[in-house]
Amino acid sequence: MARDEGFDVFVLGASRRLLRTAFLLVGDRGTAEDLLQDVLERMYARWSRIDDPHAYARRAIAHAATNRWRTRRRHAEVPLGERDAAAGTEPESACRDVLAALATLPPGQRAVVILRFFDDLSIDQTAAALGCSTGTVKSQTARALPRLRALLAFAEEPC
Repeated sequence: MARDEGFDVFVLGASRRLLRTAFLLVGDRGTAEDLLQDVLERMYARWSRIDDPHAYARRAIAHAATNRWRTRRRHAEVPLGERDAAAGTEPESACRDVLAALATLPPGQRAVVILRFFDDLSIDQTAAALGCSTGTVKSQTARALPRLRALLAFAEEPC
C-alpha cells in the first residue's frame, strides 16, 4: 500500500473519532476542526515514521489542545456571538452541561477524562498518549471525577 493510500485509509477511518476528541478538549467545533487538520498535516509529513497512527494522533491532539490553552491565556479570544446557534451546532442541554463541566477542569485533568472515558482508553494507553506516568493518570482522574460529579449534580437540580 502506498504512503498516500495508507494515510487516506487512516483519515477516513479515524477522523470522526479524532474530531470528537478534539472537540471535547477545546469545546468548539471550528477550533477542533482546525486542530485536527493541523495534526493530520503534521502526520502526513511523518507518515512513514509513525508506527501507531491512532496513538500518535491522540497524543498530538492532546498536546495541541494544551498548547492552545496556554496561548489563549495570553491572547483572549472574542466570541462571534450567535454564529454557532444559527449554524445549528447548539448541543442538547445535557451535552451542554457536560461540556461546561469539562471546561472547568484544568487541561491535564480534562485530557485524562476525555481520553479515558470518551475515547475509552486504558490507564496505560492514556499515559502513553499524554506522555506521563500511570500514577499521574490515576491521580488526575481521582481529582477530576468528584469535581465533575458535583458540577453535574448541581446542573441537574431543578430551578
